[in-house]
Amino acid sequence: QVDLVESGGGLVQTGGSLRLSCVDSGRTFVVSAIGWFRQAPGKEREFVAAIAWPGENSVYADSLKRRFTISKDNAKNTVYLQMNSLELEDTAIYYCATRPGYGMYTGVSEYPYWGQGTQVTVSS
Repeated sequence: QVDLVESGGGLVQTGGSLRLSCVDSGRTFVVSAIGWFRQAPGKEREFVAAIAWPGENSVYADSLKRRFTISKDNAKNTVYLQMNSLELEDTAIYYCATRPGYGMYTGVSEYPYWGQGTQVTVSS
């Protein structure tokens, strides 16, 4: 059973940092991809970053790769999203998602399993 739980969201001022966590407690898929997505009010869900499992291959949305870093702790079945220099436009619900298979998947429709999301609010 796939079970993704995000945490680490909150309220932060512009320029600040947050680290989101996504625990994949089930680890149903030995070979998989885990992605981070976000959805701002009134906007479509968009890709942020993804990482392959096993290995360290990762991919980012071009507009975010200077400020965001995806990583994972294999022993803890956890994927992180480090977000630096946060901007007002980063305010959104952040979701992690997973799918079986090895590859760099960036599309919302490519991920069948999703967490419940964690709210990130950036204030001025």
